[in-house]
Amino acid sequence: MGYRQGHQGDIGQGRLRADFGKRVSLPQEQELKARCPDFATRREAMEKIGFIGLGRMGKSMALNLRKAGFDLLVLDINPQAAQELVAAGAIQARDVAELARACGIVITMLPSSKEVEAVVLGEDGVLAHARAGALIMDMSTIDPLATDRLHALATAQDLHWVDAPVGRLAEHADRGESLFMVGAGDAQFQRVKPLLEAMGTTIYHCGPVGSGGRTKLVNNFVAVSLCQINGEALALSQRFGLDITKTLQVLYGTSATNGQLRMNFPNKVLIGRTEPGFTIDLAHKDMSLVLAAAHASRVPMPVAAAVHESFSLARAAEFGGQDFSCIADALCQLAHIDPARVPEGWKPG
Repeated sequence: MGYRQGHQGDIGQGRLRADFGKRVSLPQEQELKARCPDFATRREAMEKIGFIGLGRMGKSMALNLRKAGFDLLVLDINPQAAQELVAAGAIQARDVAELARACGIVITMLPSSKEVEAVVLGEDGVLAHARAGALIMDMSTIDPLATDRLHALATAQDLHWVDAPVGRLAEHADRGESLFMVGAGDAQFQRVKPLLEAMGTTIYHCGPVGSGGRTKLVNNFVAVSLCQINGEALALSQRFGLDITKTLQVLYGTSATNGQLRMNFPNKVLIGRTEPGFTIDLAHKDMSLVLAAAHASRVPMPVAAAVHESFSLARAAEFGGQDFSCIADALCQLAHIDPARVPEGWKPG
């Protein structure tokens, strides 16, 4: 689904407004009401929210919006992903076009720039069907230059853009304790702030559109690099034959400690839990974005390059779908040593 160049260039502003208004037709609204009779009466003054992308993080975020009472239309490439939300009172949209027509705010939470651009720019995408004045909040971690392009295209069609990628782990999203890095104009930030408050506990307005995603790349460079360093340290400790719990206690008690080692590793790789909160594949993708952005800005990042290639090795060894803390297991496998594991029931002091 490609972006139709004539959709922006051939239509004057007044006609564009009328075109969007025409798409939000009475029969379409009546169809939604028929599928969910209380759709129009629940919290009528509140903007209807569309949420696209119900993966490990997105589903929890959408559920927290619904718990807070927001009228919600949801959509995922896997229709089964929406069932828990439908049970909580959300409506499952048939497609992006239906969702965009019905909602004043559309949220995307997708794996990469490719998926975001397909959903937003496609012939049946958000830009082709959203009404004038609608706001798109992309919460994905994508190429900042893609954010800049999408923002420009949205603005040309009298739509607003916000980038608000997510910090912290999937478990935090489950509990409504996420952190958000927001790039937005002041008015748009105020418009989305109640939604962010429903999904998380910490909100940083980092600056104009594009600032959120760029801040996220800086954050993820540090987080993924620390994951790599922790993995190497644990592999070395295993080679030395050290007691893993004593080694961790020392690390926790010095300036070597870090949030990944204290919060994520003991609940994931160190107890043999490989199911992802954040996969090695996604960590590799984010490091690719970091390097691309650094190259474009002429900033040398030799550590990022080394970490990126280590995660490439882990993916080649079929660790890609595992939690990114499992880089420790990948390194142990590469060194032909047993993976580091703490005793059952052990907790950081």
